[in-house]
Amino acid sequence: MIFIAILIGCILGAILGLNAPMISYTYSSYLAIAIIAALDSVFGGIASVIKKNFDLKIFISGFFGNAILAILLTILGQKLNVDIYLAAIVVFVWRMFMNLGTIRRYYVEKWSDMIKGKAAKKSEKETNKEEKKQEEQQKA
Repeated sequence: MIFIAILIGCILGAILGLNAPMISYTYSSYLAIAIIAALDSVFGGIASVIKKNFDLKIFISGFFGNAILAILLTILGQKLNVDIYLAAIVVFVWRMFMNLGTIRRYYVEKWSDMIKGKAAKKSEKETNKEEKKQEEQQKA
């Protein structure tokens, strides 16, 4: 259920983003870093749902807290004439890849288990057929 809500939120956000007016170059760096921070929170939320330890309060506070912190780092970096926001980008992107790896592993294992289950059922049916044939041959 929560996974569906997260997915719907992502789709709505993408649709709104595609139809939104152009962002000024002045604010584009702030928006970019906020989006990366928010995506990190979304992937973290999906990974925590998979690990069965999702907490909505932690997700919401991380979503907005990470975005605000990233924007503040960008502002501070521009005031100091240092690209501090690059550190935030590296950390957020690294965490996104780690969470994406967790999500990928979960679904690959689930898919593999499903394939193994189908193969086991198929071999079980074949074994049952062979046993029935042997029983019929013994009766005859």
